[in-house]
Amino acid sequence: MPEYRRILLDGAATQVRREGEELVSADGRVVGVEEAVHLPPVVPSKVVAVHLNHRSRVEEFMTSLPDAPTYFHKPTSSLNAHKGAVVRPERCKYLNYEGEVAIVIGRTARNISPAEAGDYIAGYTIGNDYGLHDFRDTDAGSMLRVKGSDTLCPLGPGLVTDWDFHGKRLRTLVNGKVVQDGSTDEMEWDMHYLVADIARTITLYPGDVLLSGTPANSRPVQPGDVVEVEVEGLGKLTNHIVTGPAPIRDDCGAQPTESEEVISTTFGGDWEFRGIRAPIR
Repeated sequence: MPEYRRILLDGAATQVRREGEELVSADGRVVGVEEAVHLPPVVPSKVVAVHLNHRSRVEEFMTSLPDAPTYFHKPTSSLNAHKGAVVRPERCKYLNYEGEVAIVIGRTARNISPAEAGDYIAGYTIGNDYGLHDFRDTDAGSMLRVKGSDTLCPLGPGLVTDWDFHGKRLRTLVNGKVVQDGSTDEMEWDMHYLVADIARTITLYPGDVLLSGTPANSRPVQPGDVVEVEVEGLGKLTNHIVTGPAPIRDDCGAQPTESEEVISTTFGGDWEFRGIRAPIR
């Protein structure tokens, strides 16, 4: 399956093709996969993410799915890349990983059927839909600060074309330990359905990204942690967590909170542990 990446090559953003352990540009320049400075593999005009889609995640929250998927928006300023640092701002504690498959649009799509949607998909990459749940009390509706803060949308390492999304394993690891383990077969709505659903009223342009949902066991990570998302056939997206150099300002806007809603959501809807959890640093 062809795989394309975007890297910083001699100071310029450059698309390259993976050939074994080397990345090769159109003019023949070569850099090793491990030595490359990666950029997001695509340049989207928008990133749309589905709230709930994997059945294991629905069961974890002891809820049920709506009749149709619901979505939120991650601004392009949240984009990050393979090996990039994910920032947990000072005064925040509840930064969660969410390993996902990301759909990349290849042709302008509007008012298409699910049966047609595959023709409008360029390929797939890996996403990690990080959430800063400290803002969930105020942003649960829009998810703007929760999911849209800077660095919270790593994509990569590459765009893989001709990838069949059926029956593919998805795993997230923190410091080498498997913390999420799911399959694309547990998705209620598949990739083609999601594209067609959004394109009913929102025009999708080449490069646009749809995040397709995460399996159970999204949990908080700490500065110093290394988070990897592996998807069968798409490779491995790696990021590390750092503390932001500046605290969240307290002279305007909603402030980070530690309500039961925030904490229970962070720990996967563990309502039975209200008031008796160990504190998080």
